[in-house]
Amino acid sequence: MGGHRPGAATRVRNYFLTGLVITGPIGITLWLTWTFIKWVDGWVKPFLPRIYNPDTYLSFPVPGFGLIVAIIVLTIVGFLAANFLGRSMLSVGESLLGRMPLVRNIYSGLKQIFETVLDQRGDSFTKAALVEYPRRGLWAIVFISTETRGEVAKRLRDKAETVSVFLPTTPNPTSGFLLFVPREDVVELTMSVEDAAKLVISAGLVSPAYPDILEDVVAEPDKLERIRQREDA
Repeated sequence: MGGHRPGAATRVRNYFLTGLVITGPIGITLWLTWTFIKWVDGWVKPFLPRIYNPDTYLSFPVPGFGLIVAIIVLTIVGFLAANFLGRSMLSVGESLLGRMPLVRNIYSGLKQIFETVLDQRGDSFTKAALVEYPRRGLWAIVFISTETRGEVAKRLRDKAETVSVFLPTTPNPTSGFLLFVPREDVVELTMSVEDAAKLVISAGLVSPAYPDILEDVVAEPDKLERIRQREDA
C-alpha cells in the first residue's frame, strides 16, 4: 500500500515556499543593489556638467553612470593623496579640522573607523570565536578584533592577557558590544567570518557545513592550513 500523498493544496503551498526560497534572496539582492546605484546616482549626477552627463543627450536616464564616476573620482583622489603633494595638502586640511572643537572629534572618530574597516593590511575581524556570555554555560559568537591596546591593556595587564572582541546582536550584526576577554576564554572557530555572520543574522537557522575532514586536524595539524589554502585559491 503506497504512502499518503499530500493534497493539491499542500503541494501548491510547498511549490510556493520553494519558489520563495529561491527567488527571495535574489530579488532582495537585486533590489538593494539597484537602490544603492540610484542613491549614488542621485548624489553624483547633479554635480556633473551637462555636457558630460549622458542624460542630457538621451531620452532616458543611464543608471549606474554616477556610480562609475564616483569610483573614478575616488580612485583619482586616492592616487593624488598617495604622493608628497597630496599628503602635504591632506596634512594641512587635517590641521585646520583639528582646530575646530566639534568637527575635529567627529572627523577623528570617522577617520579611525574607516581606516580600521578598510585597511587591507590589518587583521580586523579575520576570525570568529565563541565566548561564554552573558553568563557561564551560555555561549555567543564573537568576532576577534585585535589585541587589547592602550590604557585598557595596561589596566588589565596584571589580571589577564586579553583580546578585543565584537559581540554582534541578532538579527542586526552591525550593532553589538565591545568586550575585552581573557585569551584563554576565547574558543576560536574554523568557520569564516562570513559564515559566522550568516549564523548570527539567521538566528541560528543557517549553519555552515562542518567538514568531516576537520575531525582529523588534531592528528594532522597541517591539514587545516592546507584546507584554508585551497579555499583561498
